[in-house]
Amino acid sequence: MGIDLSTRVAIVTGAGAGLGAAHAIALAKRGARIVVADMNAEAAASVAARIEANGGEAMAVTVSVTDFAAVQAMCEDTLARWGRIDILVNNAGILRDKSFAKMDLEDFRLVLDVHLMGSVNCTKAVWDTMRAQNYGRIIFTTSSSGLYGNFGQANYGAAKMALVGLMQTLAIEGERYGIHVNSLAPSAATAMTNNLYSPEMLAGLDASMVSPAIVALAAEDAPNRAILLAGAGSFEQAHVTMTRGLYLGDGDTVADTLLDRLADIGAREGEVIPARGEEQYQYEMAARADKVNA
Repeated sequence: MGIDLSTRVAIVTGAGAGLGAAHAIALAKRGARIVVADMNAEAAASVAARIEANGGEAMAVTVSVTDFAAVQAMCEDTLARWGRIDILVNNAGILRDKSFAKMDLEDFRLVLDVHLMGSVNCTKAVWDTMRAQNYGRIIFTTSSSGLYGNFGQANYGAAKMALVGLMQTLAIEGERYGIHVNSLAPSAATAMTNNLYSPEMLAGLDASMVSPAIVALAAEDAPNRAILLAGAGSFEQAHVTMTRGLYLGDGDTVADTLLDRLADIGAREGEVIPARGEEQYQYEMAARADKVNA
């Protein structure tokens, strides 16, 4: 039958245009009732009307994700209308690109406030509802700029990688309540990214080609703690791994040996994906014990 979201209620932020609009429409096509959240009231209303014209249910909300009280009010209105919140797509974002040397710290803070704290605000506002339901699907919008870096995007990259760290912990804390938390790094032609790509590249980067990843991550069978990448009809997965490394002990020459053997320490054969942060020091203590007891 495929993914059926007909019993689900989804909030999509930044849904008045671009990726957010594509995500909202894709979720609605699978039957979800949609809260179209955006700072632009006219844009949000237009997307909601489009969903309803195609037989779906939608509610347009004018909100800034940086305003926690307003986000809470949106969630209360959603619960009053539909009685539950099952899916949160944290999509709202801005760009303030400049090299770090030329970047104003206010622009750094603003990007962090919208991307990171905006996602925190929305997630905090739905968290207790999802815990009480024993069900939730939360999606953060990360970026290859955070995962791998991009010139002129120190603020954006920092915010986007911070969301991966947030996902890692919330996925652990939410799992016992049926809440799955994942991240998506999209490549798409939107108003926010049009200046970053050539016309030829833009032609193959329609936002709707990313949205199947959102539908999959919103599904009942969605994974937990996945970092998906999507664009131009292609889908990949990123991982934060730990290599097997080397035990070097202690002493005055360890730093020198470390530098000399970085290639061995970074060798990727046998690398693992830790399930918890504490696995790092557990692994290190075990390596020390093996050496000492050898």
